[in-house]
Amino acid sequence: MKNWKVGVLSASDSIARGEREDDRIPILRQLVQEWLKTDVAVYRTVSDDMEELKETMIELVDREKCDLLIVAGGTGLSPRDVTPEVTAWVIDRPVPGLAEEMRRAGLQQSRRAILTRAVAGTRGNSLIINLPGNPKGVEVCFNAIGDMLADALHILQGTAQANEDWGGLGW
Repeated sequence: MKNWKVGVLSASDSIARGEREDDRIPILRQLVQEWLKTDVAVYRTVSDDMEELKETMIELVDREKCDLLIVAGGTGLSPRDVTPEVTAWVIDRPVPGLAEEMRRAGLQQSRRAILTRAVAGTRGNSLIINLPGNPKGVEVCFNAIGDMLADALHILQGTAQANEDWGGLGW
């Protein structure tokens, strides 16, 4: 079992200004521990500013060498919700199935989940996923894909622990 380096980037104007506490990070710490058996190694908060988000995502993946970067917040429809656009700029390849599965799971909780614009993709050998800013949404979406994250990282990084059982479908 590999000890993944996980980064969390919280995109929120009010959290970045110190006006409210980040109520997503305790949930993410617990979920990362549960699903990946590791801790959040790097945590940052930024405002919903495209350039700041872009620079911080690149820093956490390219310089901090996070295997998995979780970006929480900024996936809705408000004018300041720019996380999906920035993520699309930063990634090399999209992994749409992860975002689709998060939306599917979210729809079981609320019809409003269809409005999320979350993106997932790779940058080099790192995986970047967007989660909603709502703590319940964070939990639902992470749990929807939690069982696939270690496999995705193993495959992406070419490690021997990748689960080769594709259900006989030859994916």
